Amino acid sequence: MSVTVVEAIGTLGAALSRRFPLGVSGMSGDHGSTAANVAVYSPSFHHVVLCYQPPGGNWKAVRLPDVTDGVHHGMIADMPVGSRYGFYTGAGTGAGTESGDPMRVDLDSVQLLLDPYGRYIDEQPAADGAPRYVSVRMQSTFDWGEDRRPATQWRNSVLYEAHVRGQTKLHPGIPEDIRGSYAGMAHPVMIGHLRDLGVTAVELLPIHFHIDEPHLQGTGMSNYWGYNTLGFFAPHVDYASARARAAGPEAVRDELKGMIKALHAAGIEVILDVVYNHTAEAGADGPTLSWRGLAEEHYYRMRDGQYVDTTGCGNTLNFGNPHVIKMAMDSLRYWVEEFHVDGFRFDLAVSLARNGVHEFTNQHPFLLAAATDGVLSGSKLIAEPWDVGFGGWQTGNFPGGWADWNDSFRDNVRDIWLGDRAALLAGHHGQGLARFGDALGGSADLFAGSGRGAMASVNLITAHDGFTLADLTAYNEKHNADNQEGNRDGHGDNRSWNHGVEGITNSAATLAARARTARNLVATLLLSIGVPMITAGDELARSQGGNNNVYCQDNEIAWLDWSLDDEARTMLAATRRLVQIRRKFLAVQPSSYPFRNGESFIHWYGADGLPMTSERWTNPHERVLTMLVGSPDGEVDGLVVFNTGVTDVDVTLPANPRCAAATAADSSAEPSAMPPYVLCMTTAGPERDDDGEPTFVLPRTPEPIPAGGLVAVAANTVQLYRHKFPSG
Repeated sequence: MSVTVVEAIGTLGAALSRRFPLGVSGMSGDHGSTAANVAVYSPSFHHVVLCYQPPGGNWKAVRLPDVTDGVHHGMIADMPVGSRYGFYTGAGTGAGTESGDPMRVDLDSVQLLLDPYGRYIDEQPAADGAPRYVSVRMQSTFDWGEDRRPATQWRNSVLYEAHVRGQTKLHPGIPEDIRGSYAGMAHPVMIGHLRDLGVTAVELLPIHFHIDEPHLQGTGMSNYWGYNTLGFFAPHVDYASARARAAGPEAVRDELKGMIKALHAAGIEVILDVVYNHTAEAGADGPTLSWRGLAEEHYYRMRDGQYVDTTGCGNTLNFGNPHVIKMAMDSLRYWVEEFHVDGFRFDLAVSLARNGVHEFTNQHPFLLAAATDGVLSGSKLIAEPWDVGFGGWQTGNFPGGWADWNDSFRDNVRDIWLGDRAALLAGHHGQGLARFGDALGGSADLFAGSGRGAMASVNLITAHDGFTLADLTAYNEKHNADNQEGNRDGHGDNRSWNHGVEGITNSAATLAARARTARNLVATLLLSIGVPMITAGDELARSQGGNNNVYCQDNEIAWLDWSLDDEARTMLAATRRLVQIRRKFLAVQPSSYPFRNGESFIHWYGADGLPMTSERWTNPHERVLTMLVGSPDGEVDGLVVFNTGVTDVDVTLPANPRCAAATAADSSAEPSAMPPYVLCMTTAGPERDDDGEPTFVLPRTPEPIPAGGLVAVAANTVQLYRHKFPSG
């Protein structure tokens, strides 16, 4: 880029410009389609220079003439859609500008400051080979047709956390030229997989424009996960297909919108994982790319001139500043209005709710604004309810309108199926079943203090960060050598269990035990009260070779393997069946289930069919838990038997209190006339269909079992029964 001259905008441009909306917006009236209002928040500087290049033209530079409440703004007559631009804050620091003499900006040596509201980011190599980023003016053009948001109720939601590139990069059924792209995610083969699995929403790892951290340079690795945002309004360009990237910014945006439109047509919501807690500018010695150069002490949390870092990423955006709150809110509204997204998962959300003295408050203006905003109304808001600062663990403490990732559920369920069983087989005691029951029941005590119920609990066993489901059952230790950090990165406390052999094994018995444990974990996830989240690939028994921190592995280690061996097909069949059972059960419950007290119930029993007591809940020798769930007005109750122990047990199926109530109301009713239990699935092992494929749909109707009847439940097994009432 050549050296350009800074010129002042005429008086008319100053008179017509406005301070909002921030960013670049069109001008109404007779100013022409090329005119633009430019506004940027930069209260620390007397002058801000806009450098811009109309399509096919030369770079120009003008000083924004007006400042209102820290916002520099001006009207630009010749800045059409497609113009590349950025800001320079050196204006006003030299005598030349004050005296009216021209100021020179060397665009070859300067990284222009990106517009925090920029709708697209273009990356171009500079003369020195380093990347240079510029914002691009965009317009809103896309044929949404009859697109309608699915608006799935929380209770019916099954979330699926996925990575745009990793989801389709290796899929043989998707054309090679669109694998790993927005178009690949929208391909009928992938949408068919999601629909067959039964998920209702894809929760996409960050698709905001992001860059690699400096420490990854020269390693051959990149920031695969994308938690290093450089643009809160801009889509990540590299996730578009090569054809779209070659066609330009509008094609990239259209491909992303087309993906969302296709998913909506299949009834699948799109939730974005968003990173408003920090930016790609890193710590004080990081690059100056946008916010730092415009208003460092306003955008970032600082104390005594030093950064207050509650994210572990070098900087933390200051949500004690109304302008930061507004930027985040404007970004969220933009993605809802412009891209039709259905919700957001907020990375390190505690950092977004710290006040001016850096303390968490669940009445923070941002949390309340997002939950009550008219544009965001109906959007799913999901908090990752922790950060690394003081008081950073806040699971269960977010306000109404928000749901929380429930790490307590994750840890308690892992402890029961992995840690406890390992201890028992080693001759030690496990814990009691109390925390397991709490997880199954929706972690009521954890969420009660915030006035929320079980639907505020997003239940998870795994996520992108940590072991996959298969690796939880195959590794005791993390194996992150490929990350080139000496295996120091990643969590050390994984609550995993390798079933006696670390990693790869040819032992059929070990592999079978691992697979059954994995099925038990997924069964627990999908049968618990709350909102389940499946991590992409867990339904395929995907392994990362024990790497529990693949943030930098944009390769086969992290991508989904679609070769589908028998282990993968078996896990897929089990997951599909469990989702199907969950969906069918909810379909015959009242619409208020399980929200309202008195219209839902959950009863707990031991192996003997008798109710659990406080002593039994804490007894480490109790390894069988039976859960009966339903509604007084529901057509079907569900009975789930969990044998978390290491020995087979004959379990007595309990009397259903609904039957007892019916018998009491009608003295002529015979107990034997009450409906029996019918087995609908067991995790013990698959059946085989006529083609020899694994299935968990029982090939025949099992013999009904009356209350009080005995059933054999093998160790490390979950059995599911349905209890259908004649009125149904």
